[in-house]
Amino acid sequence: MDLRISQATSRATFHESSVADYHQQWMIQFSRVYSNESEKQMRLKVFEKNLKFIENFNNNENHSYKLGVNEFTDLTQEEFLATHTGLNGVNLTSLSEVVDKTMPSWNWNVSNVVAASKDWTMEGAVTPVKAQGQCGGCWAFVAIATVEALTRISRGKLMSLSEQQLIDCNKINDGCSSGRVPEAYEYIIRNGGVTTDLQYPYQVKVGTCRSNTGSAMQISGFQTVPENNERALLEAVSRQPVAVLINERSFMHYSGGVFDAPDCGISVSHAVTLVGYGTTKEGIKYWLAKNSWGTTWGEKGYIRLRRDVEWPEGMCGLAQWGFYPVA
Repeated sequence: MDLRISQATSRATFHESSVADYHQQWMIQFSRVYSNESEKQMRLKVFEKNLKFIENFNNNENHSYKLGVNEFTDLTQEEFLATHTGLNGVNLTSLSEVVDKTMPSWNWNVSNVVAASKDWTMEGAVTPVKAQGQCGGCWAFVAIATVEALTRISRGKLMSLSEQQLIDCNKINDGCSSGRVPEAYEYIIRNGGVTTDLQYPYQVKVGTCRSNTGSAMQISGFQTVPENNERALLEAVSRQPVAVLINERSFMHYSGGVFDAPDCGISVSHAVTLVGYGTTKEGIKYWLAKNSWGTTWGEKGYIRLRRDVEWPEGMCGLAQWGFYPVA
């Protein structure tokens, strides 16, 4: 049974016995093993609570997106956010110092000449969705995703680069505890590049820095997108994927559609990579974002978020801070 298309999307009411059976099937699908029966029962209660929340939400037809079961359904929201995010805010002072040392890419005279839609995944500039696991390394994943895209755009070659190198070696950031995207770029600049994840594979934990792995891609600098300006962000994403900071507190159960929750907030604590934009057949404008929570979450690891909202910070604050590397 494929639980990614969840029973929770139906209008069925779950009984305790059916929830227990469903949870057992879910454990098999996601290879979940608990240490003892007590932990299993505790997780079953969390699973049931989340299942009811998903079902109640989906039974309301007034939403442009759906929720569903994924590999995180036995976690509380607090547990999930504590282990699967990892953004350490934005240090405005250090950010301005770093940005001033980088090379400009294009002048920000925002034009009206951009494509109606863009999907860098279809243009071969995006590697498969990765999973950060229980390591707060979202900052490394988005930095690497944008450098991977730049490698494809500037060199015509797509290669999967190493998040682990940043987590181990970028000492300004704090490994799996937290980090900032600008400092990740700054490390790549100072280090003379970053290697592939074949040479330096992901370990879901901090390890000893390996300094002799060579370089697969270098960058000369990075730029920031003008803040609170979705039009400028649109122009940036039309040219290359962009790392953005976001409030992800409502994302845990997202399974598909255009995410549109005005109350999700603008206090950022996670980072995703904008890899495109478009408009649904219903006329809803959206951003396409690559996440780092694996392919069982969302739309095979991606989320669409409403674009051109009424507030300048963007949906869930995504227009406040945007970064992209320069070759």
